[in-house]
Amino acid sequence: MLEAHARAGIRNRILHKIGLEDWHLIGPQLEPVTLKERQVIEVPAKPITHAYFLEIGVASVVAVDAEDHRIEVGVIGYEGVTGVPLIMGDTRAQHSTYMQIGGSGHRIPAEALRAAIEKSESLRSLMLKSAQGFMIQTAQTALANGRAKLEQRLARWLLMAHDRMTSDAVPLTHEFLAVMLGVRRAGVTVAIHGFERRGLVTTRRGQLTIVNRAGIEQIAGSFYGTPEAELKRLLDSK
Repeated sequence: MLEAHARAGIRNRILHKIGLEDWHLIGPQLEPVTLKERQVIEVPAKPITHAYFLEIGVASVVAVDAEDHRIEVGVIGYEGVTGVPLIMGDTRAQHSTYMQIGGSGHRIPAEALRAAIEKSESLRSLMLKSAQGFMIQTAQTALANGRAKLEQRLARWLLMAHDRMTSDAVPLTHEFLAVMLGVRRAGVTVAIHGFERRGLVTTRRGQLTIVNRAGIEQIAGSFYGTPEAELKRLLDSK
């Protein structure tokens, strides 16, 4: 349970936006959790057991087909909540979701969240805005995957991860990034080395540190920024 007086220390933007009346619906159902790197949250074609409001860390939503081809279609951090199908009225996951970068947060049983959404129009509206923001992000990811050069896609990914971190250091491996971007590991390695030569990042085994964010934004260009601006608009609207 997360008491109302504890909300001041919450980082998750959705939990921050929930009104007091709605808080009484979901606050007693929230459970603090520590989330390890690669911890599985949702399995394709399986029931969703919980929705997670992340405080720290990044969850990766990955599309998987019958032959185990994989590519990341979205990320979720402190700005949102996992379990988008629950918000839309479904109970089953369509994609694989797991912790890309470990952290912590609060989780709520799937049925408790669905029941609260059914009871409160204001909560339902807020959760639908969050879901819409995530769908905008997945559409922009499809655009980037289809039209952007590798270094642009890498820049976009680094910016999105950095947005959700509490420091400039982003834990990752070249192999993991290759899976997320749907490219060969060698291509990721070449692109990262190019970023290093330009003084945009520094790297050491298993970690990349953002040194020049403005330079990375310049590389990403128009492939970064739209989902971020739209989510801000949605959550700031009445």
